[in-house]
Amino acid sequence: MSDGQMLFDLNGLKKLKDDGRMAIIHNGSSLFTGAAGSGESEIRRYMLENDWVDAIIQLPNDTFYNTGITTYIWIMDKDKEEKRQGKVQLINASKMYENRRKNIGNKRVDITNECRELIVKVYGDFKNKEYKLDDDKVCESKIFNNEEFGFNRITIETPLLDEDGEIVKKGKKIAPDTKKRDYENVPLVEDINEYFEREIKPYNPNAWIDNKKTKVGYEIPFTRYFYKYEAPEKSEDIAERIVALEDEISESLHKLFGMEVAYNE
Repeated sequence: MSDGQMLFDLNGLKKLKDDGRMAIIHNGSSLFTGAAGSGESEIRRYMLENDWVDAIIQLPNDTFYNTGITTYIWIMDKDKEEKRQGKVQLINASKMYENRRKNIGNKRVDITNECRELIVKVYGDFKNKEYKLDDDKVCESKIFNNEEFGFNRITIETPLLDEDGEIVKKGKKIAPDTKKRDYENVPLVEDINEYFEREIKPYNPNAWIDNKKTKVGYEIPFTRYFYKYEAPEKSEDIAERIVALEDEISESLHKLFGMEVAYNE
């Protein structure tokens, strides 16, 4: 296990009363570090399958004086209210801040009282909804079922072929080509065989699943859930800005040195 911060979760949960709640701050790696079956994934599995993860809140970057990395508050609850049972609330509060007039180390922003009150309201409302203080200060909430974070990591095997292109067998079993071995993460909410027939078989008809190697994993792709596509700037607009910059540079050089600058068309 490479991410020791999650051991604090286990320590806190062990000491937490049956009706207790706790909050702990992590960096982003606690959401996804570790493959299926690893220590980190198993800790996430343990917390989610016991229904103790209540909410995860992304804070603004540059909130703490000694680090500028993205941080998250994990809220654990051993006695969730009925509407929250079996679910996790993800809150993106990364834009809920005001810039400081004077930095303190890496701390460049403050979460104001107004921002804090809205984050608390978003948590309390428990809705799939976007909230705004203004165009810049946006806070978004999304609700997920616990099992949506789980997946089966399946091992896909392809037959080993000999020099004549024939399938090699060891006894009665087909020998796998270890160089072509592949892996797929299949959501827990989806049937493995249906996924295999749809996503693998059409492209690799002789493939099969080694069911003995299937492992259950859990991860929370927080960033992906809140990703919003932004169309790239049009090439015409970029060209216009380049021309404008060239004219500006040419004018500046002419004023400074009394020289004309010609740009290639």
